[in-house]
Amino acid sequence: MHSIDLNSDLGESFGAWRMGDDAAMLDIVTSANVACGFHAGDPAGILQTLKAAAEKNVTIGAHVSYPDKVGFGRRNMDVASDELTADVIYQIGALQALAKAAGTSVRYVKPHGALYNTIAHDRRQAMAVIEAIRAIDPALVLVALAGSPLIELARSEGLQCVAEAFADRAYTPEGTLVSRREPGAVLHDPVLVAQRMLRLVQSGFIEAIDGSLVRIEADSICVHGDSPAAVEMARELRRVLEHANTSLQPFAGERR
Repeated sequence: MHSIDLNSDLGESFGAWRMGDDAAMLDIVTSANVACGFHAGDPAGILQTLKAAAEKNVTIGAHVSYPDKVGFGRRNMDVASDELTADVIYQIGALQALAKAAGTSVRYVKPHGALYNTIAHDRRQAMAVIEAIRAIDPALVLVALAGSPLIELARSEGLQCVAEAFADRAYTPEGTLVSRREPGAVLHDPVLVAQRMLRLVQSGFIEAIDGSLVRIEADSICVHGDSPAAVEMARELRRVLEHANTSLQPFAGERR
């Protein structure tokens, strides 16, 4: 039987501005990447999401970001290493405190948006993030883009690292994500998304944007919570995977 983790980016609402449907997604996913306030999320909303996740036994990860609320963390930033390390420590620490109050704990770290894409290949910024995780809790798992150099770098620095694929994003023939600026980069069809991920789980291959097949080794699949069809995609994906006798399990068990 195949096994895979299903995760989504949650806790991203801010005040009166609502982003995604956390309550619905928490009935579907096995892991939740919860915003830490730098790209999205406010303390009250984050706490509410954490409490709901605890009730559903969904594993919690810190969704750390560049300080970029206006750009939703998707703008590239050339941040000094010591500043970036401090920013990541700050975000993880804030989420750890809120998680403790919610009766749960932070088990992993998944960088968000531009930070995620940058450290996949930028060794300097990657090391700044790795140093932050090691400083606050080296037992935290780092989630990284499948096939990226970051995975081996993190493991060589003593961190457990999990490879991730994206259900709702198109891939290049080289196995990288198609830029959001390009047409067809973001997928919206729940049936198509589910079938693509089923092929990935069963064969290790995904269809690239040019129709070629790319090998991707992944332990977790992400459905972005801010997509208009996020809940429908995640629900269909879970249905299809379970129908194919795939076990949905978090890659990092809960630690109280």
